[in-house]
Amino acid sequence: MRSDRTSFGLKAAAFGGLAFLHVPLFFVFLYAFTTEDKSYQFPPPDLTLKWFAVAWARQDIWDAIGLSLRIAALSTAIALVLGTLVAAALARRQFFGREAVSLLVILPIALPGIVTGIALRSAFNLMELDFSVLTIVLGHATFCIVVVYNNAVARFRRLSGSLVEASMDLGANGFQTFRHVVLPNIATALLAGGMLAFALSFDEVIVTTFTAGQQSTLPIWMLSELVRPRQRPVTNVVAVFVIAVTFLPILAAYYLTRETPAQK
Repeated sequence: MRSDRTSFGLKAAAFGGLAFLHVPLFFVFLYAFTTEDKSYQFPPPDLTLKWFAVAWARQDIWDAIGLSLRIAALSTAIALVLGTLVAAALARRQFFGREAVSLLVILPIALPGIVTGIALRSAFNLMELDFSVLTIVLGHATFCIVVVYNNAVARFRRLSGSLVEASMDLGANGFQTFRHVVLPNIATALLAGGMLAFALSFDEVIVTTFTAGQQSTLPIWMLSELVRPRQRPVTNVVAVFVIAVTFLPILAAYYLTRETPAQK
């Protein structure tokens, strides 16, 4: 007889996994409010909001946040266009080497970020591209495309081909069919993929090894500040902001892509 009750061992394992993932985040939040500015004393001697005021007043933090937001937005825009086109081609057409192409598309997300960074650095040197905002955007777009592609290709495979054929039979051209038939059916998948890509780009650090002039992205700023003991609470405040900015799009993407009872 099948039982819907979960064993104690499985519950304990699930709780342990969640604790392993999220307890460190709790300490990030906690030490953003500590009055101690040089050490991670537990429990904190007292709590304060002064580090939020300090972070708010620092222009270098706002510059890093602004640059990271611009890069994330541009990378997401590129990923939405290219990821959707690739997903449409691979989901709706059968051709020799289709699986190999699909593997190559998703490969960047599986490779360690440092490998991708080294490969991009070599490619930019060969193309004689100076390291700038453009090179950062291109680097982030390599893995953002994968996120958009994975969401879009799943939705394309669920889209009935008869809808497209009916639209064409009624006299619609390719653009009209995409606008009025295909896009409404894949819109939530694209929105979810774009949100995930934005969150991933915003907090990515490995391939953000290039700076635009004297300005660094937010992850690089955080790494440079960690070597300054008295700046640890300010760094934790910025980390709280990063967690919030990345958590909200991921949460929205989850609700947009989850299956409802009617879809199961």
